[in-house]
Amino acid sequence: MTATLEPSFLRQVAAPQLPTPRGPLSGAVVDALRGGPLRAVDVAGAAPYGDDLQLALHCCYELHYRGFAGVDAEREWDPELLGLRRDLERVFLAALRADVEPGDDVPAEVDALLVEPVGPGVRGVSHHLQREGTLAQLREYVAHRSIYHLKEADPQAWAIPRLSGAAKAGLVTVEHDEYGSGRPERMHALLFAEMMTELGLSDAYGAYVEHVPGETLAEVNLMSLCGLHRSLRGASVGQFAMVELTSSPGSERLVRGMRRLGCGPAAIRFYDEHVEADAVHEQVVRRGVLAPLLEAEPELAADVVFGIRASLFLGERLGERLLGCWDRGETSLRMPLAVDHP
Repeated sequence: MTATLEPSFLRQVAAPQLPTPRGPLSGAVVDALRGGPLRAVDVAGAAPYGDDLQLALHCCYELHYRGFAGVDAEREWDPELLGLRRDLERVFLAALRADVEPGDDVPAEVDALLVEPVGPGVRGVSHHLQREGTLAQLREYVAHRSIYHLKEADPQAWAIPRLSGAAKAGLVTVEHDEYGSGRPERMHALLFAEMMTELGLSDAYGAYVEHVPGETLAEVNLMSLCGLHRSLRGASVGQFAMVELTSSPGSERLVRGMRRLGCGPAAIRFYDEHVEADAVHEQVVRRGVLAPLLEAEPELAADVVFGIRASLFLGERLGERLLGCWDRGETSLRMPLAVDHP
């Protein structure tokens, strides 16, 4: 059944509510955003990928996106919150640097990304959803992905003023497509919102932050971290390249899985769009972004590789959580979804 949708590009996107804290770090940030003083907290001893630190970072970063309902927009540049954010970032970044093997051979890294594993033993979230995943698991996956896709391309847009010449032009070319090539109804974030509605999920920005674990937040936080720091512009391009170079085959698997599950055209449209669009983007990113960037700034090669590998590392952590929970017959979310069945 296909839902009747008000064109979502005509709707005003409301700022989300502040989330429920998950520990002292996120509690300090949320309480400060509610108007209280910013408490001193032990950042150095925090779990770098844990729910508490990742939610605290998420809240700090969201001040640079849509903000939160009832929070003064001026808090985006609150010096105390910025200082805490920097401490949180240092813990997160240090953990990634320790867990991700360094390298500087970008062509070899890109070639490795383009090799699709094959065979009946290949395990991955998109493979599972294509072959045997349930509709409930698909909805959970979409809820996880909504934390990024409802603001798709926004974190990478921060890299634009930090590049120059051909690399900048290439990145803008891809971003232009992500934002619908001038057609608001074709913006990828809005296609994702329409898919959520078709699947009986809320399409409200930030609706599932309370549901998703630290593994989900960490993937998006890496994008924001790299985008907001000029010193990490190479890593931002690497992260962007990883997404664009690998998403087309996964999107095709998800389209097949959704058709198997009987999803309607509004649900399938988002991933169907990415099958073709990201196949084109692959060539633009390789030849129009990476090649001219490294020609102009060869010293960024190690950062580009770091961005690719850190993204893969965090993506694998999330995939392991989803598949592990589903193997045990459990939800991969922190709480079950309230689903309005389509």
